[in-house]
Amino acid sequence: VQLVESGGGSVQAAGSLRLSCAASGATFSTYSMGWFRQAPGKEREGVAVINGGGSTSYADSVKGRFTISKDNANDTLFLQMNSLKPEDTAMYYCAADPRWWLYFRTDEYAYWGQGTQVTVS
Repeated sequence: VQLVESGGGSVQAAGSLRLSCAASGATFSTYSMGWFRQAPGKEREGVAVINGGGSTSYADSVKGRFTISKDNANDTLFLQMNSLKPEDTAMYYCAADPRWWLYFRTDEYAYWGQGTQVTVS
């Protein structure tokens, strides 16, 4: 299983970015998948997750600003980030697990991408 993130970059506050995670090596339509982030000196935290049936959940800090979605036909996970704030600055990671709904149980996700940097100034 391989997860490859893209779409990160530098943006001004109130701007938008769309992250993508290309998945390969398995059938991901029934997987738990999610976006997590880690800022320097902080623990990795869950941002948004989606289960095998398409149900989603968001961290309180991003509700109403971020949207997670999944293209099962192309095994791609997305994170649309709007109204970005400086506190959103972090390395963003895509994660996947074959279990139906892992929610924000970060340590239990089996597969991780290498991360993509998001910097908001």
